[in-house]
Amino acid sequence: MDDRLERFLRIKLREAGKKYAEARESANRQMDEARDAYRNARDAALADLPQDERGRAKIVCRRYAERRAVTLDAEGRPACFDPGHPDCEGCAEDIRERTVETW
Repeated sequence: MDDRLERFLRIKLREAGKKYAEARESANRQMDEARDAYRNARDAALADLPQDERGRAKIVCRRYAERRAVTLDAEGRPACFDPGHPDCEGCAEDIRERTVETW
């Protein structure tokens, strides 16, 4: 009886382990797909703006009224973004709305 119980438990634990591994692999695959979709959407949004040879967005800075090639963060803000400054806030909003002045 002990051998049968041990064998039964071993089989059931192995099945549970396999199901867990499959569920984890599926979840990892879904997370990878979601990350790729997010990156593609973000890149597509950036693709709407003119870019330089290094893939940076070519915008005209509202604060200093100068041409800049900048990278955008995940929220669509340029690298030169200064939180709380009205020109920078307006620039980030214009980038999100695709109304920013470009060159």
